[in-house]
Amino acid sequence: MISATSTTRSAQTKGDTAVLILSEAEVKTCIDLRQLLDVLAEGFKALSGGEIVNPPRPQLDIPRAGYSLAMPAWMAGRHLTVKIVNVFEGNIARAIPSHLATVHLFDPETGMPVCVMDGTYITAVRTSGSAVLSVRELARRDARVATVVGAGVQAGQHLHLLPLVRDFTEIRVASKEFADARALAARHPGVVAVADLEAAVRSSDVVCLATHSYQPVISAEWLRPGTHVSSVGVAPPGGELPVELVGRASLFVETRDAFAPTPVGSCELDGIDPQNGTELGEMLLGLRPGRISADQVTVYKAMGVAMEDLVTADLAYREAVRRGLGRAVTL
Repeated sequence: MISATSTTRSAQTKGDTAVLILSEAEVKTCIDLRQLLDVLAEGFKALSGGEIVNPPRPQLDIPRAGYSLAMPAWMAGRHLTVKIVNVFEGNIARAIPSHLATVHLFDPETGMPVCVMDGTYITAVRTSGSAVLSVRELARRDARVATVVGAGVQAGQHLHLLPLVRDFTEIRVASKEFADARALAARHPGVVAVADLEAAVRSSDVVCLATHSYQPVISAEWLRPGTHVSSVGVAPPGGELPVELVGRASLFVETRDAFAPTPVGSCELDGIDPQNGTELGEMLLGLRPGRISADQVTVYKAMGVAMEDLVTADLAYREAVRRGLGRAVTL
């Protein structure tokens, strides 16, 4: 005998659901960079405080083409958030970004879809945002000279954000091809392209690595006492950050998952004791120290975590709703 309840459940349908769609241009207009740094700081504290569900990301490899990552995260009071990011290096030759993403928001009580937004800009700005947040919290207060290494999307985002956290008298950009550095600097008033990377690093207070290099782009010997270094490049099995620097400096990470094998962790940190690193959130919560002396060399190594997408997408969504942006489609 089939119960009435079973019959009713089998007849249930989702029905038409209105989902907000936000374009890349709309997302850009909805993210204030100063607010971004603040929501990232709160997100790091919540992550280290155990308030965010941030599981390891699975990777789908496409032979000879690229890979796709699924990055879910959730915390109370926010939407269930899932970013899908596809990394295809061959796109650069096609004049499109190598990192393409969408972010999906769902109602945490029902699982119903709420919003789909472009995640390509979010990926770029939240990654550089976390690195520049580390500059805000760990660089010396009297830091005046910064060098950005790289001339791609991440380097460009760093140049937008760095002036927000210190009163730099000079911001430099260096790249493997000087022409690329010069072209990027030309789009940012006051930024100087430099050809001699070693000389630039030796005279910098802050060094931001933002490349896709499979080998270290600087030497630990170039850094003067008191320098802060951030690194956001991901290029397994090598990487842009010199491993010997990790052993000499005070190391800060997003989470201790950074010490796990890729694709979850950072290849430069593979095999290093996780206790050698401090989570940025632990420092922000006052659980572990940050910079404790003017001569201390500090390093922040990022691999990208879904918490950053969650808080950045939430910032964009709330502003879009407030301003009535986007368009609703029915699913």
